[in-house]
Amino acid sequence: MNTTTAKEIAGHLLEIGAVHLRPDQPYTWTSGIRSPIYCDNRLTMSHPPVRRRIAQAFAEVIREHFPQVEVIAGTATAGIPHAAWVAELLDLPMIYVRDKAKGHGRQNQLEGVLAAGQKVVVIEDLISTGGSSLKAAKAVQAEGGDVLGVVAIFSYQFPEAEALFREEGIPVATLSHYTALLETARERGVITAEQESLLADWRKAPRSFYA
Repeated sequence: MNTTTAKEIAGHLLEIGAVHLRPDQPYTWTSGIRSPIYCDNRLTMSHPPVRRRIAQAFAEVIREHFPQVEVIAGTATAGIPHAAWVAELLDLPMIYVRDKAKGHGRQNQLEGVLAAGQKVVVIEDLISTGGSSLKAAKAVQAEGGDVLGVVAIFSYQFPEAEALFREEGIPVATLSHYTALLETARERGVITAEQESLLADWRKAPRSFYA
């Protein structure tokens, strides 16, 4: 996504309170990483203008980078609503991917109809270390889908995530990213230039920065 759109989406996330920047009092993620930023893109569902813009931007990215797509897949749970809106815009079938197979019934991990060989784009709300997104993509592949790529609202741009996707040969495209967010936050007076520098340094070594 181009810089203008990346900063536009970052601005929307800041405006609705989906992103909180706290460089001096870091949050602790489930992974154990101490982070100066918390991003909750689920809040976009409650803001119709923002969710519409995100769906439009997703559709633009998919048309440009993955024009052969036949099925839109959403990751459970946060990617599901966005996948539904995008599938509607593109007039395509939709499926969604559970974190793990159900323990009852047909024990599906994928819900919806996916034929062997169909070309799939996976929609995710957020990419941090990349593990959960890759897990979803592999689940689609295990069911016979041809994963063209993963698209997400926001990426922390962690080097380890970028390396993981490269190793798996799965392209990634995001509507916005950490760099655009920091620039937008500084321009709007949310953070100082000094804080922007600190936040940028954290992204390079997130696991050890606050150790």
